[in-house]
Amino acid sequence: MIDMTTIGRKSGKPRRIEIVLHNIDGRLYISGQPREERRGWLNNVASTPQFTVHLKRGVKADLPATAREITDPKERRTVLEGVARHWKRDDVDTMVQYSPLIEVKLL
Repeated sequence: MIDMTTIGRKSGKPRRIEIVLHNIDGRLYISGQPREERRGWLNNVASTPQFTVHLKRGVKADLPATAREITDPKERRTVLEGVARHWKRDDVDTMVQYSPLIEVKLL
């Protein structure tokens, strides 16, 4: 678990939430449970890809990062299969269709 601070796409104000950061094959990703409506945090990073990763367990640090939304179905499936294993889920098709997914690049 981490916190992430995005910049509100409408307000321009910082928005901080708790979310899961996944390390899959040495690459960092943030996803979420499948849901039809698009998440606010995803809209925020689509508008302003720069955000802050806040480490908070064991090591405390605020790290600048950028987001790349993953929309390609093949790439989404590959990454979300790893997320599903971590969460012990068996509904990868639903996750590919409805879960938010970004790749995180720490700066």
